[in-house]
Amino acid sequence: MKHFDSISDPRIDRCKKHNLLDILLLSITAVMSGSEGWEDIENFGHIKLDWLRQYREFEAGIPRHDTIARVISRLKPSEIEEAFQSWISSLIEKTGSDVIAIDGKTARRSFTTKGRKNALHTVSAWSCQHQLVLGQSAVDAKTNEITAIPELLSLLDIENSIITIDAMGCQKKIAEQIIKQKADYILALKGNHSGMQAELEAWWHKTQREGFSEQNYTEHTEIDSGHGRIETRKCQHLMVDKQWLGKAYRWSGLKSIIKISSIVHHKSTGKNTSETRWYIASLDLNAEQSLHAVRSHWQVESMHWVLDMTFREDESRIRKGCGALAFNVMRKIAMALFKQDGTKSASIAAKKKMAGLDDEYRSTLLESGIKMR
Repeated sequence: MKHFDSISDPRIDRCKKHNLLDILLLSITAVMSGSEGWEDIENFGHIKLDWLRQYREFEAGIPRHDTIARVISRLKPSEIEEAFQSWISSLIEKTGSDVIAIDGKTARRSFTTKGRKNALHTVSAWSCQHQLVLGQSAVDAKTNEITAIPELLSLLDIENSIITIDAMGCQKKIAEQIIKQKADYILALKGNHSGMQAELEAWWHKTQREGFSEQNYTEHTEIDSGHGRIETRKCQHLMVDKQWLGKAYRWSGLKSIIKISSIVHHKSTGKNTSETRWYIASLDLNAEQSLHAVRSHWQVESMHWVLDMTFREDESRIRKGCGALAFNVMRKIAMALFKQDGTKSASIAAKKKMAGLDDEYRSTLLESGIKMR
């Protein structure tokens, strides 16, 4: 709770019947136990009040659901995100190179037509090594991911890590910031930088005509099968001579270009589909390492899937103030505790049900939040 104690209370003193940390602890443990709305949180509190008093006094008992909603919805988004990131940072020891995937997600039903409020869109940093969300930043209604990503990176200690971002984050200033923070990048290259892609493809074809050398070129092929299809992925990694590129394309740290060609054979139809993707990187890797880093990026999609399917985030209609953001953070806290728990061999969905029923298991989860790694 010391990490969340930094969150400022939006109420004036004469209106503070319930302690803010009591409300936060109640809400976090309720969400961890399957609560999906404000009334669920109040009901959980009344049923589990004796259990909650192991950790906080709850002198005024359990607040009404409208009080919980009013208080949490008025918290400052930046303080919620900083408290979450501070807690996560306290759990993880620095363990060398990690692939950190940066990606955005929209809580689709958190919009409102009455107040013309956009749906909550957050950009998260996912640690592929630790299987945890390291931090997040909400995208302001008047901006987009391009402005949110630098804010998120500035909150994180990314030294010696590999940052992977999709095409939206393939920006010159973002690449420069990553290098300044002593990290490396692999950025997806698409039509938003058609000039740069054309320049790098020209370099690729020039080098190919002259003959790839062992010093600057490697390739690696993998074949996977499952879900009724066979996929063949060929990764080619080529070092780039920045002096050959135009000055506009000499991005900070740029060292190599990665080309991944995939052919998918669909067993049911017998048809093949193919796709080619390009990436730029600040790393001197080989093709096998490059393919591993690129594929690791898609682990962040598993986090999005858990939020939608296990915590039903896309179905949530919490919209007022920063309520949607607060619930998003509480779900990620719960997911982090479930992911790191080794006492039960079960899915996150099963662990969530067990946390709702078993006080002892819920205590094990909660107390593991100061023992991880």
